[in-house]
Amino acid sequence: MGWHTLARAELENEHVLLRPLVADDREALRRIAEEEEFERVFAGLLAGQRAGRSAVFHIADRTSGRSAGTVSFDDLAEADGRVEIGRPWPATAGPGTDVGHWATYLLLEHAFEGLRAQRAGFRTDVLDLRARRELRDIGATEEGVLRSYEPAPGGRRRDAVCFSVLAFEWPEVKRRLAAGPRGRRSKTH
Repeated sequence: MGWHTLARAELENEHVLLRPLVADDREALRRIAEEEEFERVFAGLLAGQRAGRSAVFHIADRTSGRSAGTVSFDDLAEADGRVEIGRPWPATAGPGTDVGHWATYLLLEHAFEGLRAQRAGFRTDVLDLRARRELRDIGATEEGVLRSYEPAPGGRRRDAVCFSVLAFEWPEVKRRLAAGPRGRRSKTH
């Protein structure tokens, strides 16, 4: 069984539940999304998943029982032993939030312990200093900037900063993540 199938597992701990995104998640996500182009974004997530380009997860906050967004495995390159973690949507599911912290923990755990990946990568906007700090804080290595990588809201071109965690680094990163999102108030909603 290949990574595209194995990646679509249900992942959970006492904080969050991640399960493969389905069309029925539309209304729960619409209630929390602040996107003007909600239908386009949601359809794009489902299309990427159907095409095998990504494994998109719906995130449920186990504390409140509510939908908290989505996150995905992208660039599933089984032959190369690498995966990319990203596309938190909406931003309340991303780095710097309690939900984002625990979703990142589960995805990295699945990447290294389930899929046996050798590398997990992340890309974030060069202007997103909070996400960059969070990735460094968990032990991810900042590798460089891809200039003018993709379109961003407001008509600008986004420069993407690349980070990674390698398999031999996973035990230390896991220890940091398991310690929790220390000293931050919950920003999940």
